[in-house]
Amino acid sequence: MSRTTIDRVLDRRRALAVGAALLMTAGVAGVAVASGEDVSRPASSTAAPHTADKATEREAAALTGTAKMYRKTTEDVTFTFDAHLAAQDNGDPSKATGTFRFVHLDKPGGEGGWAKGRIDCLMTGGKVATATGIITATNLKDIKGGRVGFTVHDTGGTDRVGYSWAAVGGPDGTKNLPKCTSSAPHEKVKSGTGDFHVTPWKVPYPKAS
Repeated sequence: MSRTTIDRVLDRRRALAVGAALLMTAGVAGVAVASGEDVSRPASSTAAPHTADKATEREAAALTGTAKMYRKTTEDVTFTFDAHLAAQDNGDPSKATGTFRFVHLDKPGGEGGWAKGRIDCLMTGGKVATATGIITATNLKDIKGGRVGFTVHDTGGTDRVGYSWAAVGGPDGTKNLPKCTSSAPHEKVKSGTGDFHVTPWKVPYPKAS
């Protein structure tokens, strides 16, 4: 979320004076606490437990972790992922499960927007992951129920993050987004705020007959 993008969204919300205004009078920090949100650590895994005969089998792919984005302003932007593709679903990334959250405040503890939802697709290649999910709860009513996408590059140092609305002004512009679609990971993680872990996908390559 660039500063220009956020300015456009804020201006539009103020002009329309609707309940989906980006700036909340109570502040997102209070809303997050009231709704049980904790943006300081990743959520617990929602992946289906392995059966006894597959106890040692590695899951097909995963994207986990939480971190804040680097900003030169006071903005406080956090992404959290807990996405998993079970071993038995290796051939179908759309069977991925898990959760995502993102929060964008004007300053730490200040006002802004937040959203969380369920993962509906996950693909990883090496240390790069692309995931999508449906927003199930947010303080921005215009984006609830829409699909958003994320891309993460787990560099082992300064990770990078991208999101599907980077070029369209806001998450409300991606409601018809196809599964597992996002932008290049153009943003970088703020040092010391966390990191992300990507488990490479075991691609089901066809075998010669």
